[in-house]
Amino acid sequence: MTLRWGILSTARINDKFLAGCAASDELKVVAVASREGERARAYAAEHGIDRAHDGYDALLADPEVDAIYIPLPNALHLEWTERALRAGKHVLCEKPMGRRAAAVAAAFDLAEQQGLILCEAFMFRHHPQTLRVAELVAAGAIGPLRLIRASFSFPLTDPGDVRLATALDGGSLMDLGCYCVSGARMLGGEPERVTGQQVLGGDGVDVAFVGTMVFSGGVTAHFDAGFCSAVRSELEVTGEHGSLRVADPWHCRNSGIELCTEAGAEQIPVPRADPYRLEAEDMAAAIRGEREPRLGRADALGQAAAIEALYASAAAGGTPVSRHG
Repeated sequence: MTLRWGILSTARINDKFLAGCAASDELKVVAVASREGERARAYAAEHGIDRAHDGYDALLADPEVDAIYIPLPNALHLEWTERALRAGKHVLCEKPMGRRAAAVAAAFDLAEQQGLILCEAFMFRHHPQTLRVAELVAAGAIGPLRLIRASFSFPLTDPGDVRLATALDGGSLMDLGCYCVSGARMLGGEPERVTGQQVLGGDGVDVAFVGTMVFSGGVTAHFDAGFCSAVRSELEVTGEHGSLRVADPWHCRNSGIELCTEAGAEQIPVPRADPYRLEAEDMAAAIRGEREPRLGRADALGQAAAIEALYASAAAGGTPVSRHG
């Protein structure tokens, strides 16, 4: 069965999702919607999409669409996720699904009531590189886990960018730091307490964010994210007997892992793969009932709870906050 996708908007990130779907026999993008019908028609013609819809609601009413991909600005994620679910569509919502755990839980409650699959689109979590890092840590390649260090930044110079708008839930933690949080949680579990510090810019969003998360067993994660520093994308995982270093952990374009122990450094090759294709195929398998989605309810709620606690700590000047308040 080919899963028929509809895309809600003509956002730039669609290009990566479209390429991933085009490379798979399991997936086909059959429709796209824009708030401006002419834009939707031009976009559909340019990308070889069968149907263009004038308005998002028209796409949700399309009976030939099985699942909706939502790449809208952050503040619109949950609204349109819930509207798509009520229309009977499975949903893949771009990260971050939301910054408040209760609202994310409500969306998953609705999905379960409707008998539909809902997933948060952290594409890097599906890449062989990410899975191999987790396997190496679980197998004890670096000994008991002790420290996770992550970073993600780039200079954002356009003052009109939606990522700098408070009303659209912009900010560097939401756009970039969420990757660091997700990667750390994958390895350390759910944090017991967090601290956060932020530098504000735009119209009041965090343009730089530094966070610490403490997990059970004394495992600690430090991360930084920002729109006002050079391009950086790093992940280092340290245990009692060694460390793993990943130079491109989030985009996964130049995959490869360096394992460093007392015996020296070893390069661990990772096969090339399209993480957008893998995340969409994972969801298709879940819809067919073959397995649970890799990133389902528990992971999305854990992610939202961590982000919520980090923002609460930052608002309190860096006071430690329990993940559950």
